[in-house]
Amino acid sequence: MKDKVHTLSFYPVKAQKDIQLLCTMAQEIWHEHFTPILGVAQVDYMVEKFQSPPAIAEQLEKGYLYYLLLLEGSPIGYTGIHPEEDALFLSKLYVKKSFRGKGYARQAMNFLESFGKERGLSKIWLTVNRYNTGTIAAYKAMGLKTVREEKADIGEGFFMDDYIMEKSL
Repeated sequence: MKDKVHTLSFYPVKAQKDIQLLCTMAQEIWHEHFTPILGVAQVDYMVEKFQSPPAIAEQLEKGYLYYLLLLEGSPIGYTGIHPEEDALFLSKLYVKKSFRGKGYARQAMNFLESFGKERGLSKIWLTVNRYNTGTIAAYKAMGLKTVREEKADIGEGFFMDDYIMEKSL
């Protein structure tokens, strides 16, 4: 029998305790998921640069919005977005390993699509590592299309080698 999919709630990250919880999840999820793709050194660097409490606080000040994905009140992942002039940039969408493949990322995408439509935005776009094949397949199943490739220097000799994917709203 298939697992029952429960409805997620989306809790805005604002307080320091919520930022800390998000960063703790980021440590767990990024190391589990990205170490085989990027290696420990690059994952350590990226978590510190992009998902540490000071980095999240700075992103929030710049207009990024983060939401904890709550399942029956317990955090199972998070998403980070940045509304732009005509598009919604999906910066982060991560679900803990034991909750993947159960429809929760799709629920988060539905939430983000509604968020974008309510603000009159025309598309959602994101970057995804070219070797993150499972995630790419999930995004394609949710209707996103690869529009180009991008290689970005993120410092310390590390690069993000990504596809840019987007979906019209």
